[in-house]
Amino acid sequence: MALDRWIGLILLGICLAYGYAAWFTMDGNLAPFMQRNPIWPSTFPKVLSILGVIAALTILLGVEKSPPKEAEIDYRRLGDYHLGQALLLLCLMIAYALCLRPIGFLTSTTLFLMLGAFILGERKWHIMVPVAVGASLVVWYLVQEILGIYMRPLPGFIGG
Repeated sequence: MALDRWIGLILLGICLAYGYAAWFTMDGNLAPFMQRNPIWPSTFPKVLSILGVIAALTILLGVEKSPPKEAEIDYRRLGDYHLGQALLLLCLMIAYALCLRPIGFLTSTTLFLMLGAFILGERKWHIMVPVAVGASLVVWYLVQEILGIYMRPLPGFIGG
């Protein structure tokens, strides 16, 4: 069996377990007044589990398959691809997650975007810096002000 079908089988198992939990165990402890609501806390997980099962079955049955193309990844020649960039990006993601609290969201996100773009080959700093700063500010504003989720914008020693 091909790798994509194995992944589809694993996803099918996860979605079935998630669906079982959503359909049979999540609503058991609902308060009586909530049992008459048309939308329960388990409604979204039920929809997600159904969509996940459909997607996993699509992968497992090969419905989405098209004739193989010449440009597909050859797993025997992984050394020919840019594995160094991929590993650097993974390390950068880990460093980003570890730096969120100590140096704040704005600083760590801006640095992550700039260094990530640099690793991927972008060298136009006059474009990269304003885009990274603007994206960080927009995301922080949306999460902080619109969603109401507090994220420390600045490093702790500044008092943000």
